[in-house]
Amino acid sequence: MKNETVEQRLPYVKEAVEQWFPPSNEAVEQGLPHSFEAVEQELPHDDAAGEQELPPHVNGAVENELSRLEEGEASSSESDTSVSSRGSRHTKTSRRSQRRLKPRRPVDPPSAPTESVCTVEYVDGAPNRTRVIEVASPPRDAKSITSLPGFSWKKFLRDLKAGDIEQVCLITDGDPMSHTINSVGADDRSSRPKSAEPKSVREKPFAAQSWESLKASGNPIYETAREFAVVFPDKIPAELPADRGVRHEIDLAPGSKYCVTLQWPLPRDQVKAVDDFFEGRRQVGHVRESISPHSSPTFCVKKATGGWRIVQAFNKLNYATIPAQTPIPRKDMVLDSMSGSVIYSAIDLTDGFYQILMRESDIPLTAVSTPSGMLWEWLVMPQGLKNAPGTFNRMVSHVLRPLRNFAPSYFDDIFVHSRAEGDLSAVEVHVQLLRQVFQVMRENKLYANLKKRVFCAPEIPVLGCYVSKNGVRADPEKISSICSWPTPTSPTELRQWLGLANYLHKYTKDYAGLIQPLSSLLKKDATWLRRPEHQAAFDSVKKSLASAPILMLPDDSKPFHVVCDASDFAIGCALMQFDDEGRERVVSYQSRQMKPAEHNYPVHDKELLAMRYALIKFRVYLLGEQTFAVYTDHTSLRTAMKSPHLSQRMARWLSFFAE
Repeated sequence: MKNETVEQRLPYVKEAVEQWFPPSNEAVEQGLPHSFEAVEQELPHDDAAGEQELPPHVNGAVENELSRLEEGEASSSESDTSVSSRGSRHTKTSRRSQRRLKPRRPVDPPSAPTESVCTVEYVDGAPNRTRVIEVASPPRDAKSITSLPGFSWKKFLRDLKAGDIEQVCLITDGDPMSHTINSVGADDRSSRPKSAEPKSVREKPFAAQSWESLKASGNPIYETAREFAVVFPDKIPAELPADRGVRHEIDLAPGSKYCVTLQWPLPRDQVKAVDDFFEGRRQVGHVRESISPHSSPTFCVKKATGGWRIVQAFNKLNYATIPAQTPIPRKDMVLDSMSGSVIYSAIDLTDGFYQILMRESDIPLTAVSTPSGMLWEWLVMPQGLKNAPGTFNRMVSHVLRPLRNFAPSYFDDIFVHSRAEGDLSAVEVHVQLLRQVFQVMRENKLYANLKKRVFCAPEIPVLGCYVSKNGVRADPEKISSICSWPTPTSPTELRQWLGLANYLHKYTKDYAGLIQPLSSLLKKDATWLRRPEHQAAFDSVKKSLASAPILMLPDDSKPFHVVCDASDFAIGCALMQFDDEGRERVVSYQSRQMKPAEHNYPVHDKELLAMRYALIKFRVYLLGEQTFAVYTDHTSLRTAMKSPHLSQRMARWLSFFAE
C-alpha cells in the first residue's frame, strides 16, 4: 500500500459512506473499482470493515477526515481536483501530505437527524435512484442545499440540464419516501419514457384537449371546427408554404463581407440528430444543398422533454443585417379591443416560421453547415434570423387584416371575441366569426395547434393575463410566484423580485410609493442593510398584489375620470370609469418615484406634477369625444393656477393642460 492513498474524502452519512475512487494505479493495488468517471460505492460504516480495507495509518487519516467533514469544514472544491494532477502531486510529496493531515481535536458525533434531504434521480433505462443525506437542520433555500456535502452548483446545474434530477425534496421521519418517489412521473399517457421527467406543468392544461374532448364538452364550435379540420392537422403537410405576399428579406449593411463561421465538432448522437433533421427538411422541400460562400454552424440544445433541438448560429449574419422597423402590436391595444365582448377564443399557430418563404436573392445567405460536412440553404425562413419574428408578425397581420376588428393577433396567437348583435346571441355571432377566421387560415395554409386552442370560453389567457367580460385580472401563477418569493438577501435577488413585481404594477395602487424603501437599497453607493421598513415594504407589495382588483376594460362610450396624488417621494394616478351597474371601476394604476430635483418642488407643484403625469399616461384614452374630470386632494391648486405670478414651470404645464 502506497502513501499516496492517504487523502480520500469520505462524506459522513448516518448509514453509509460514499467513496469515490480515482482511476489510478493506487486504486488498482487496493483491488477497488476502476472507472474514468467515478464509482459510487456504498460501504458499511464499520470500524472493522474499514480496518480490513485500509492500513492502520490510513484508517486514522480517514477518521480525521470524517471529523473534519462533520464540522462542515470540508471544501467542495477539493472534490473537483483532477485525478492526474492529484496523483503526481502525492507521489512527490507523500510525507508532506502526511504531515498536513495531523490529528484534529475529537469532535462529538452529531445529534440524531430529524429530517432528510432526498434527491430523486431519474436515468433513462434504469430504475429510479434515491440518494439521501441526513442532516440535523435541513436547509430551506437553494443556496444552503447546494452547500451540503456532495452538492455543488456546478454538479447540480450539470445534472439538472441533463435531466438527471427531477426534484429535491425534504422528507420528515413520518413521511413515506416511496410515496414521494412513485408519485412523480406517474403519467402513463405521456409519450416519453416512464423513467424520464414528467410533462411540464404548462402542458397539463392542454394534454386532454382533442376532437373527442371537444365533442364531449358540447362546445358549439365542434361542427364548424370539424368542417375545417385541415386547419388543425396532427402533422404539417410536407410541402412548401404558399406565397402569401410576404417573404423574409435580409438586407446587409453596406460594406458587409461574407458571413462565415466554421463548424465545430459535435458528439455522435448530436451529429445523427442534425443529419436526420436536415434530411427531413429536404424531403419536404424546406432546404436544399448549397454552394453559397456564406456559412453558419449548427449545434444542438437539449429539450426539456428529451431529444435535441437543432439550432443555427447566425451570429455574424445577424450582426451584418440591417434591423427591420416592423411595428409590434402593443399589449394594451390588444386588450382594449376586447372591451364589451363576452365570448372569447384563442388560437395558437404552429410551425409559423417554416410557413414563410425566403426572398430568392437571400437564400444563399441562410447557408448552414453540419458536422458531417454538408452545406444546406433554407428556402423557408429559419429560426434564429434577426428580423424573423417581425416578418412572421407582419405576415399574420397581413393575412388577418380584414378581420382585425374581432380577431386581433400577436405573433402566433389569434384572439377572437364577440358579443350579442341584433337577434343573434353572443355564441351564434362567435361561431360565425370563427368560421371567417378558419376560412382565411385554410385559404392561406395557416395551421393551428388543436391542443392549445380555447373555443367559446367566458375567459381566456391573453399575453400574461386573463380577460373576461368582467375585465382583466393578473395571472394567478405570477401573483403566486411573487407572494411566495423569500425575503431577498442581496441586491441581485431584490432586483430579480422587483423585475417580476414591476410587470404587474398596473394592478397595484401607489406601487412606486410602496417599493421606495426597497429601491433605496439599489442605489449606487447604498449599503445593503435590511431594516424593518424594508421588510414592511416587501410585505406590503405582496399584500397589494394578492388583493389586486379586476381591472375594467376601457369603454369609449362612457366618460373617464382621473384620480391623482403626490407624496414626498412618489406620484401616482388612476384611470377610472363607472360600469353598467354604476360601480366605480379602475381601468389602470400608474405611478413613479420622483427625480432628485422634483423633491425640492413646493407642495402645489408636486400635485400639479402628478396631474401632468396622469394626463400623459392616459392621454390616448382622454383625447376622445367624451369629457373627463381630474380629481386631486390639494385645494391650493385653485389659488396657484389663478395667481397672476406663475413660475415658468407652472406656465409650461398649464399650456400642456390647455391641449
